[in-house]
Amino acid sequence: MMSSNISFCASILISICFLHLCLQHNQVEAQKGGFASPRLRNAFNVIQRFKSRIQSDPKNVTGTWVGNDVCRYRGFTCAVVPDFKQRTVIGVDFNGFLFGGKGSRLPLDGFIDKLDDLVFFHANSNNFTGTVPNGTAKHRFFYELDLSNNKLSGAFPNEVLAASNLTFLDLRFNTFNNSVPSKVFNLDVDVLFLNNNNLVQPIPRTLGSTPAHYITFANNKFSGTIPTSIGQAANTLYEILFLKNSLSGCLPMQIGNLKQSTVFDVSFNKLTGPIPLSFGCLTKIELLNLANNQFYGAVPESVCQLPNLGKFTLAKNYFTQVGPACRKLIRRGILDIKVNCILDLPNQRTQADCANFFSKPRTCPNERSLSIIPCRTRSSSTTSDEKKSDDPQPQASAPLSYQTLVPHRL
Repeated sequence: MMSSNISFCASILISICFLHLCLQHNQVEAQKGGFASPRLRNAFNVIQRFKSRIQSDPKNVTGTWVGNDVCRYRGFTCAVVPDFKQRTVIGVDFNGFLFGGKGSRLPLDGFIDKLDDLVFFHANSNNFTGTVPNGTAKHRFFYELDLSNNKLSGAFPNEVLAASNLTFLDLRFNTFNNSVPSKVFNLDVDVLFLNNNNLVQPIPRTLGSTPAHYITFANNKFSGTIPTSIGQAANTLYEILFLKNSLSGCLPMQIGNLKQSTVFDVSFNKLTGPIPLSFGCLTKIELLNLANNQFYGAVPESVCQLPNLGKFTLAKNYFTQVGPACRKLIRRGILDIKVNCILDLPNQRTQADCANFFSKPRTCPNERSLSIIPCRTRSSSTTSDEKKSDDPQPQASAPLSYQTLVPHRL
């Protein structure tokens, strides 16, 4: 028995020694070729293959991609990866390089998916084509992906759904089409920018599952209603842009649960109904834009009394009544309520226009819920200990979402 144990231990030691010798051999071979590590040699091969595809390089970036020291190449960042204890390429920053390929084609295949140690890949404002290649999500430490302002196309790139460590996902200003998979909102991201594509169909009901602080859906072709699950993002969602889509129906009262939100914009859609009274609970809101829809009824005074409200836009709707607090905001230039149906205010719709709109019956399927004020319910039913645990969380610094609507903004 003892001799068998000794031979087993010996075999393990032999295996360990063999593995160690192999690693040493690879390291020596890499150094013989002028590379500090085998992983840098592999990165060199990947980069040089990619370089051969580039036809347009107006900033002569690839002119620095010469020699074996890839860590000196412009656009690449190197570091030692902890699990292999080797120096390698961990980051790509091509923002604003304007790379173009032969025949107007510059796919990511064979590049982003072959740099195995990537932590971030930033490529805003280039001419990449195709989609996110299979294998991209396998990178162990992949945290940031920015492919904005390119020529990527096709269905939503499902490959990103497997990148479980992503904290930043920016796909804006491409031509992705079809629908957004519901699993997008299971990604543990802080930032989710999908604006300015051709995304269609309703926004998935899983929207409220996202931990993202900043979300932009603007300038797409989303239809249907805003999911009621949005209220589940009460403690995490700071800014969300729905503007310039084809959203319809009435606003869900659950929006009033977004106690951390500072920006909410649904302008230029086909939304209707009154403003839910729950909006009076948006105590951190600074910018609220409901313009260019078909909202109607009275503007809730509680919304006009929100403490941080700096810009409140209701222009081009069918509101019929504003109270003293709202009129005060109009005088201060905070509330824009032009082109509505308020008889005693200037710059309103014609009586014929308003009469035609209200000649058709208008109701919301969630009519009763629009009178619910969740913050009053919370304040009357929570104990002091619960209130302490419900204290607002400090907001992390992040890019303001409106900047994402500007093409080629880095």
